[in-house]
Amino acid sequence: QVQLVESGGGSVQAGGSLRLSCAASGYTYTRYCMGWFRQAPGKEREGISTIENNGRTRYADSVKGRFTISQDNAKNTLYLQMNSLKPEDTAMYYCAAGAYIRWVRGVPQDFQYWGQGTQVTVSS
Repeated sequence: QVQLVESGGGSVQAGGSLRLSCAASGYTYTRYCMGWFRQAPGKEREGISTIENNGRTRYADSVKGRFTISQDNAKNTLYLQMNSLKPEDTAMYYCAAGAYIRWVRGVPQDFQYWGQGTQVTVSS
């Protein structure tokens, strides 16, 4: 049974930092690409970063230069380091896994498994 469990969310002031974690289990972690998504109330889900099996990383323009995706294959864990947080970063953050992912017009796609999310709130 595939499980993705996010943690590390919380409340922070603008300019602050948070590190999200996503613990994966129930599948061979290294065979899947991983990604982070977020969804704010009343808005569509936004794909913000992905990391592929070969280590290639990609970022949405909205977070480029502020967020860093990484993973520890030995721990089956995905991370998202978020720096210089802004109020507009407030959202529920989700991790996801996909065997073969792609970016289409700036949107990461083809993820099969999803976590339950962790809330990030940035105050001004």
